[in-house]
Amino acid sequence: MHRVRAVLRGARRRGLDTAPLLQAAGIPPLLLGDDRARVTPDQFALLFRALYRATEDEFLGLGSAPSRPGTFAMMCHASLGCRDLGAAIARGTDFYRLFPGGPDLGLEQQGSQALFVVRSDLGRDEDRFLAECLVIIWHRLCSWLVGRRIPLLRAGFGYPPPPHKDEYEELFGCPVHFGAPVTGAAFEAHWLAAPLVRDEEELAGMLRRSPFELLSRRAYGTTTGEQAHRALAQALRASPRLPSLGDLAARLAVSPATLRRRLQEEGTSYQRLKDAVRRDAAIAGLAEGREPIASIAARLGFSEDTSFHRAFRRWTGTTPGAYRGR
Repeated sequence: MHRVRAVLRGARRRGLDTAPLLQAAGIPPLLLGDDRARVTPDQFALLFRALYRATEDEFLGLGSAPSRPGTFAMMCHASLGCRDLGAAIARGTDFYRLFPGGPDLGLEQQGSQALFVVRSDLGRDEDRFLAECLVIIWHRLCSWLVGRRIPLLRAGFGYPPPPHKDEYEELFGCPVHFGAPVTGAAFEAHWLAAPLVRDEEELAGMLRRSPFELLSRRAYGTTTGEQAHRALAQALRASPRLPSLGDLAARLAVSPATLRRRLQEEGTSYQRLKDAVRRDAAIAGLAEGREPIASIAARLGFSEDTSFHRAFRRWTGTTPGAYRGR
């Protein structure tokens, strides 16, 4: 919910009424007061689109100056003709410097590592949220351009850890630290020499869905945790009985010990992934339909309603009935 509140701040700064925007996305305005409440990815994407239209600003009113719709597309077109990823990043960051008040983006090389940075005064929460979005979008855009997910080595943020700091490693898929000299993310510098593999037609298709797809889609040669999460989500849609660790390892063509070790190296576990898949499916069921709570519990593999209620309270701090009611 803190991210929903953050993405609304630009519209509120402009004096826009955010209640209709929330309602258009199917998000009850009352949920804004519940720190542990969550919304589905589809709801967040709908809110993002509504804000995009209402503010007529690619930065949703969060930046120091607006970015007119189409700016991101022109930057992508300008970068697509570059010989490699390093040149594309340089051209893209130079492009945004042409606009007064635009984001100050940069690329620094530190030995065998490259660091994409967002240089900005990050004193306000909305500035921090925008900077985090920029890091995510640029990382995923670069991965899209070369056709493979570029593994991040680390991410740093130039401000103290927020209350929701534990979410960052899942968002960025790498070790995260706060109080860093700059806000940005590091990757192996050899990726800068990777050739671009996309053409104009593919770019047009990506731009029809951006930046929403870049914010929500992580997979271009995914991590083990992402592969496992996707396999569990697919399994849950077919049956309430989720595969065991051994069955999941077999689906991913690795041994159970290897799967456990890789998940641990990525800062997650089989149990955490199971909980996340069930949590997201529960929230989607409660938010998007009129399916009885008992039916949702059974569909998610809970033998008793009380077990589902306990798990949901642990995930969100409230009960399924209270969540649906709000």
